[in-house]
Amino acid sequence: MIVKYTEKSGSAPGMSRHMAAALPMGTLKYIPSPKAPVATNSDLANLFECPVCFDFVLPPILQCRSGHLVCSNCRPKLTCCPTCRGPLGSIRNLAMEKVAHFVMFPCRYALLGCKVALAHSEKADHEELCEFRPYSCPCPGASCKWQGSLGDVIPHLMHKHKSITTLQAEDIVLLARDINLPGAVNWVLMQACFGFHFLLVLKKLEKFDGHQQFFAIVQLIGTRKQAKNFIYRLQLIGHCRRLTWEATPLSIHEDISVAVMNSDCLVFDMNIAQLFEDSGNLDINVTISTCHPTPSDQEG
Repeated sequence: MIVKYTEKSGSAPGMSRHMAAALPMGTLKYIPSPKAPVATNSDLANLFECPVCFDFVLPPILQCRSGHLVCSNCRPKLTCCPTCRGPLGSIRNLAMEKVAHFVMFPCRYALLGCKVALAHSEKADHEELCEFRPYSCPCPGASCKWQGSLGDVIPHLMHKHKSITTLQAEDIVLLARDINLPGAVNWVLMQACFGFHFLLVLKKLEKFDGHQQFFAIVQLIGTRKQAKNFIYRLQLIGHCRRLTWEATPLSIHEDISVAVMNSDCLVFDMNIAQLFEDSGNLDINVTISTCHPTPSDQEG
């Protein structure tokens, strides 16, 4: 192949007027460019931050007309976009929903110590059971709105609910005085053993038509995982009579009212109580014991 070059003035020194430099055919000259930034998981997760509550916006993701996001919990409380003040419609942001499938989101209780990162589809279920979630005051019948860490629960009870007596033993007796008092009544006792504290609760509720029922249950002031290491036994003992209930204690993350509603505790009515009471007082024997998983449980 013959390439003809036209003569031009101003050729570079040392180069013939009939010659020119050229790259071989099929080659490109590479010019290095600055290294492109790589987005981390944290960078991507920050794109989903709700401007109202600073939690994450998770699928299904809605946006305003300008593309601003807000989480599903805050959306019903708003009348306009918190970012641009424009109208909030029902426009789905399908692109962000697809991106969310590739992001691992931190637990909302990360600042309290939770180190878990989860897919968006698992986040809500985890947070419902997360052991780092703030604990509410477990004292039944009180209007106490206190919340705090697990380690602060016992000091709170001892300083703010001084009427609760603490007994140090694996076997104790809860003495419920004046069980014939009208209306709803709670009797509460704290039991310390095995390095833990247990809250013993006897509730009397008045049902419709004046029918009264008693519900007795034990809560561990600890996590659900810790509660599985124990069994509690409640006993009413009278003349030639014995009424017994055994179960795993609830964690104070679990609501007593749910167990009461499902009768998942020791349940008896006033007629039964009168078989065991003495001058209007009722003794409930409480025993806490440890349980150890069997080899098959460990394998599972």
